[in-house]
Amino acid sequence: MRHLLILFSLTAFALLVAFSASSQSPARLPFAAGERLAYEAKISRFKLSASVSDLVFTIDRTPEPNQMLIKSRAESKGTLVKLFRFSFLQEIESIVDFSQSRVLKTTKHDVQKKRVRDSVATFDYTARRVSFTETDPNDPRRPPRRIGSEIGSEMHDLISAIYSMRTLQLKVGSRFEIPLSDSGLVYKVPVRVTAREQIRSVVGRVWCWRVEPTVFGPGRMIDQKGSMTLWITDDARRLPVRAELKTTYGEIEVKLKTAQFGSTP
Repeated sequence: MRHLLILFSLTAFALLVAFSASSQSPARLPFAAGERLAYEAKISRFKLSASVSDLVFTIDRTPEPNQMLIKSRAESKGTLVKLFRFSFLQEIESIVDFSQSRVLKTTKHDVQKKRVRDSVATFDYTARRVSFTETDPNDPRRPPRRIGSEIGSEMHDLISAIYSMRTLQLKVGSRFEIPLSDSGLVYKVPVRVTAREQIRSVVGRVWCWRVEPTVFGPGRMIDQKGSMTLWITDDARRLPVRAELKTTYGEIEVKLKTAQFGSTP
């Protein structure tokens, strides 16, 4: 339960990864530095629904014109803390090169109750390798955990995935397989675009693409039964506005609550 809640809270939208390399220039991106998207996650079980976490994404500039710093923060709240006595905080910073549609570096701070882990993943596209190092700040004498994996010319982490996806044109019937790296491991995530439909959201009633990534199952990112569905607006902003996960623990829903945009794309 703990692993699943952290994973969905921080990556429900991030699993909408770039399906292929994007050649768009930063001036044409549907987002800009200064954008802030805030979400709320709720879990439903036995006809009861409760809020369990907040999730926020922000974009900052970097000295490099083709790169952006994307930050995310997922924090437990409400029922998850009061009833289950479980709390978590996960902060991720991703440096993304949008001229190549790929992540360059991922820095993560992960707190689960009293357990704390800090990690850094660096992506070397010349050597075609990701190097992951995790440390325990509460126990400096503990040897770092290191993982290395082979990668291709394009790779995304759980955060860069969203924003690369937002640069692409979607259509019903499309099928893709996406390279995604988390904690030094590499996964290939099959994705289908299954419909274009209207849904209610904080930005109004909007047309959205319904996207279904296969992240549940043996050998997948979540090794159990379940399904995931996500909605991205079919407009200039390409906003991820909603996600639904059906799991053995109940149904999890993530909705966009507030949106603050940067300079006009």
